[in-house]
Amino acid sequence: MKPNRVLSEIFRFVSGDRAELHVSVLRAFSEAGDELTETLSVDGLRTRLRAAGWPGALTEDDLVGALEELRAGNLVDVIQDHVGELGTATEYERRNLRYCLTRRGEAAFAGISRSMEVLASAGALQTAVLDALADRLGDLVHELDAGQDRRVFSTLIEVENHLGALREGARRFNGDLQRLLRADGADLATFHEVKASTVAYLQEFLTNLEHRAHTIATRVREIGERGVDHLHQRALRGAELPRLTPVDPAPEWLARRREHWTALRNWFLPADGATPRAEQLHLVARQAIVTLLQVLDRITESRRQASSAVADFRELARWFTVVPGQDDLHRLWSTMFGLSPARHAHLADPDPELVSPRTSWRDAPPVEVAPRLWPPESAERSARAGRVRDVTAIKAARAERALAERAELEAAWNMIDTGGTVRLSGFTRLDHSVFERLLDLLGRALDAGPDTTGARRSISSDGRIEILLRPPPDGATAVLTTARGEFRGPDYEVELRSAGGAAQRVSEAGAR
Repeated sequence: MKPNRVLSEIFRFVSGDRAELHVSVLRAFSEAGDELTETLSVDGLRTRLRAAGWPGALTEDDLVGALEELRAGNLVDVIQDHVGELGTATEYERRNLRYCLTRRGEAAFAGISRSMEVLASAGALQTAVLDALADRLGDLVHELDAGQDRRVFSTLIEVENHLGALREGARRFNGDLQRLLRADGADLATFHEVKASTVAYLQEFLTNLEHRAHTIATRVREIGERGVDHLHQRALRGAELPRLTPVDPAPEWLARRREHWTALRNWFLPADGATPRAEQLHLVARQAIVTLLQVLDRITESRRQASSAVADFRELARWFTVVPGQDDLHRLWSTMFGLSPARHAHLADPDPELVSPRTSWRDAPPVEVAPRLWPPESAERSARAGRVRDVTAIKAARAERALAERAELEAAWNMIDTGGTVRLSGFTRLDHSVFERLLDLLGRALDAGPDTTGARRSISSDGRIEILLRPPPDGATAVLTTARGEFRGPDYEVELRSAGGAAQRVSEAGAR
């Protein structure tokens, strides 16, 4: 039977009029199983449902009908109870039956419980899980060297549980995080607070994440060197699996252990050299921080900016609808738009008593308008422009200093140009400025990772000098002397090449 067909038949009980009663009945059987009570009678089932707070009355016909429907779906099985004391034939027919969950019933209720748990829970990135995983792997290394099989089994199960918690929490948190990145909160204050706290949470998780992942990968490698099959065989002996069926449970148990171990390697040390999931999680978290900070910046900028012109005009239109009088409307118009009459239209007659203020300007006698409306003293007075400073001498001094520094740099590069592979001890005595540039190149090369031959390669900050550094084959120590003291370190094989200038041998550099 196909898996989809099996799932559709198992979860058929969640549809229909009695779906809620079916779920409650399965929960009652599951709780009874936790108490090591595998079978329930109809009366016992009714008692448990009432104790769980089932609303409404529960008749025997309702319970028997629900049990029969579950039995038809192969979720509940029925057995005869020949031990109980029954007084009548009716009691024997109805009350000597006891019901229990089948394997399909246990799977169906587990699926419902898991679904409700996922809906109610939230994902999390917990550094404590990484620390616990690293600790248990360290214990597992110790138990493999000198420990009992039972301890190997229990420690391995703890490792798998911590890995499952890490995978589940990371998957749920990433889903919630992606939904948060797509969400547009109506309440900007709450939205801003949630995203700011998420950024702080991600930054806290990323602290020392690489160190923790490296520790776990190192211990996974140590266990691999001791043998993963050997680990699983010892854990199998420590598990002490019972054989309750003709089928041997050991092969399936070992297959699950290998599957969990492959998942652990995929997270921290993939066997095919692919990118570990932990590093992918690191990249996702860093990208989420950048995205969230950009969203927070946009929210902050939107708060700082004034409202749009469209919103302002709509608000002004609402004001015009509630202003009571005509004069108030004119006053609001003048206040908002500033379209007042010309200044000379407000000039009064020299004798205000002769002309009433209510006289129209058409009928009023003309008044004299001054040719200049603003007073003379308010005119802007322009000051004399300042003299431009002569910076020719400053430019020449700066150019001369730049040429001197460039010549000094060229001389330093030419002096430490080896023209081939030499030992570091060949630089017996150097000028201190040249020594500082040589030390900078050595530091850049040591920061670079070694290749397959163990050599390290790097270039200077300006890209003019390339250094190739190889470890000393004899473990010798080099001593370099400058005017400020001595430098001691491994006598590396050094090869310096300059992009311009004649190559000078280290012997010539030492002679100078």
